[in-house]
Amino acid sequence: MTAGLAYLWGEDAFAIERALAGLASSLGEPDVPLETWRVDGQEEAGAAGERRAARLLERIAERVGTAPLFGGGTLVVVRQPGPLLREKTTRERLLRLLTEVPPGNGLAFTELTDGSARRSKASDGLRDAVAAAGGLVREYPALKREGMERWVVERAGELGLRLGPGAARLLAERVGAFVREGDVDRRRQSELANGELEKLALYRPDGSATREDVAELVSEAVPGSTWAFLDAVALRRAGEASRLAERLLAEGSVLQVLVSQLHRRLRELVVVRDHLAAGTRPAELVRVLKLQPFRAEKLVEQAGAWAAAELDAALEGLLELDLASKGIALDGETRAYSDERAALALQAWMAGSVVRER
Repeated sequence: MTAGLAYLWGEDAFAIERALAGLASSLGEPDVPLETWRVDGQEEAGAAGERRAARLLERIAERVGTAPLFGGGTLVVVRQPGPLLREKTTRERLLRLLTEVPPGNGLAFTELTDGSARRSKASDGLRDAVAAAGGLVREYPALKREGMERWVVERAGELGLRLGPGAARLLAERVGAFVREGDVDRRRQSELANGELEKLALYRPDGSATREDVAELVSEAVPGSTWAFLDAVALRRAGEASRLAERLLAEGSVLQVLVSQLHRRLRELVVVRDHLAAGTRPAELVRVLKLQPFRAEKLVEQAGAWAAAELDAALEGLLELDLASKGIALDGETRAYSDERAALALQAWMAGSVVRER
């Protein structure tokens, strides 16, 4: 680097924090890293408007521009800088700051993404400006499956911990790295895995942990996936759907939203089944329903698990579930509502509609 600047982004929160620690060390004196001062643009400016963003920018500029007289300098970390880039005035002021970082200080921007949202042009502009100024620009994607397993082995080695056969894979599975669906929040998975490795290192001071140790000490923290839940319902895998529903609700998913998504999926199955019954070939559904080939193939498979009458009955039951989730009975009267009652109603609907009759 030729400047004390950095732009770090991605889905891996732990990797970003480690990069910041490395940056503070590299910019400081030997064995004396820069003091880190943090501010969150999303929390402190958010949607509050240009005036509040300008005040926050003044605080950042004050910290960045204060050259140290004695001791180490300061690494200013601006998390989620998006709100400071919305208005032209604050965006231009922020970009000028890149040229005003005195020797001994540093300025870093971090953006923790969820992998689904598109990056804004303003964010790309800030990243490019940091790169043009000679700063560190790096992306830290989320670790998945075998990538997480390899990382667990490497991180265990850094902690002086040897993992026995199967231990790294089980730990990666328990933090959710092997979930395939793309709607899973993976931002804290490596952070969680690191915490579990540190716990194992304390538990086994001899420096060796087995698969049995992982099974005993590491709780399952597999994240819920709405896509996986909808697929399980559509394929009538009632047990899997029940477990995923519990997990999603425990993580804060809103029942009314799940009901809406279930309704959309069941309607798709009705449409696909009707087309197939009318003689439409599965390959033609891509053109007729404007579907991606993989999506059409999945819906054909799922529609085949239902009879027309079963889909009709499931949709009728879903109407009652929707009303119940809003505290309304079928006759329009108000009924008692609680999160527990709503979760139970969802499980009852799955037991009555998703479970196959023997």
